[in-house]
Amino acid sequence: QVQLVESGGGLVQAGDSLKLSCTASGRSFSSSAMGWFRQAPGKEREFVATISRSGSSTYYTDSVKGRFTISRDNAKNTVCLQMNSLKPEDTAVYYCAASIYGTASYYQGSYNSWGQGTQVTVSS
Repeated sequence: QVQLVESGGGLVQAGDSLKLSCTASGRSFSSSAMGWFRQAPGKEREFVATISRSGSSTYYTDSVKGRFTISRDNAKNTVCLQMNSLKPEDTAVYYCAASIYGTASYYQGSYNSWGQGTQVTVSS
């Protein structure tokens, strides 16, 4: 499995931006699609964004389309989530995950390595 460590969370105001980063170590990062998920208090963990192993395909949940951008750098074993125009409803713990497949997927069952999460809080 790959080990994942997220960073970049914090407390911001509505309309601000944050960039989350996830650094991977272990098995080959470049063979795995990567995803970002989030879990708000009292809610189930949900899909946010995913990127294929080559970076050529990305998908987003509807609520973040046009505001969030997922990217990866296979040379640096990192995947990032640029979050713009943040809203209070974006408040959650954000998790980075590595898929067992190279194809981007919103399905949580495709992911077998998870980071510890980073808190994002957006105040109104």
